[in-house]
Amino acid sequence: MKTIALNVNGKDMRVDVAPRTHLADCLREQLLLTGTHLGCEHGICGACTVEIDGEIARSCITYAVACDGANIRTIEGFDTDPLMARLRRAFSENHALQCGYCTPGMLIAARDLIRRKKGLSDQEIRKEMSGNLCRCTGYMGITAAIASVMQDAGAGADADATVRRLGPAPGPDAPRFAAGSGERAPAPGPDQTAPPATSATTAAPAHDIEVEVGEIREEGGFTRLSQSFVVAYPREAVWRTMADVEKVATCMPGVTLDGPVRDGKLAGRISVKLGPMTPSFAGEGEVAIDDAHYQGVVEGAGRDSKSASRVRGRVDYRLEETDGGNATRVHVDLAYAVAGPLAQFSRSRLVRDLVSRMAAAFAANLEGRLSGRGEQARGEAQALDAGGMFFSVVWQRIRAFFVRLFGR
Repeated sequence: MKTIALNVNGKDMRVDVAPRTHLADCLREQLLLTGTHLGCEHGICGACTVEIDGEIARSCITYAVACDGANIRTIEGFDTDPLMARLRRAFSENHALQCGYCTPGMLIAARDLIRRKKGLSDQEIRKEMSGNLCRCTGYMGITAAIASVMQDAGAGADADATVRRLGPAPGPDAPRFAAGSGERAPAPGPDQTAPPATSATTAAPAHDIEVEVGEIREEGGFTRLSQSFVVAYPREAVWRTMADVEKVATCMPGVTLDGPVRDGKLAGRISVKLGPMTPSFAGEGEVAIDDAHYQGVVEGAGRDSKSASRVRGRVDYRLEETDGGNATRVHVDLAYAVAGPLAQFSRSRLVRDLVSRMAAAFAANLEGRLSGRGEQARGEAQALDAGGMFFSVVWQRIRAFFVRLFGR
């Protein structure tokens, strides 16, 4: 057991918890705050949503020990919040609840959305709220309730809307743990990119590869993200690999082709392990290679049969000479749209960190192939656990707690 200090709904308290106790159980069973509901316990349904240091988070997949020193706010802590009062009234007026099981998490997520964004259409609200599942209402009343509050020009102007506190929840200004230490590293500034952590199973490059990742943006129904990295090889050498999609696939974490590319057509799958889930998106795509301009485009769509989630995506990449022709900068523009239960992961702030780590893994495997360690890079890329990289983002932020807990 470990004693942790929490501030829950404005009250300081100390709680004894086991290392594997998740925050939702701690809140419900030990602090008797039963407004936090447990549904799937896999981080999918959103019924357990709470605020951790000002950022919404799934309490069923957050270890309580990782929240030592954090400020927690459950649905019981919003009794005097003006914005939450408007939302509660709107939910009642628009018949946005029936059994009420999803309502606490739905209200907290809706409040967070209204504070962050204004003037959304009904369709955009549905997309933003798709990480919170309701089994009763059909979402029409929920969407109408949120839209009605959002129309209030001052709805998001509550006093603490800009407050950012330290804690494990991955907000835009959330701190990061310095790798291998028990201290929090300063969050990167607005013009800085946090250095990606390369998976231990990735072929180690001869030098650290820095991946520059742009901000996530929503355009035309797609989530878009740009990134680039430099490999220490001439453009012609890099292009011989990048122009061969089958070689590129061996460097991509979690990607498997079903066969050779024929007439620009390909089929395959990408598998990502997310805790207890292992979605595998099987689908088809098209490839267009422009040798004259050292660029290519891959478009495709796939479906995960287990979760009934669908994904569409497009990857544009091009090579640019740098360092007097001795090195190559690889530019990658990614656009994707996810529909279904897994859509919540496509909008998370964690996506930016995940993409950075996947790019670092790809860059390391690409450089390994270029350096002659091709078979090593191929085997290790296939063994790479993309879901492990996803959760390593979170793990880096709570690692210090476990270092102190276990003394190593």
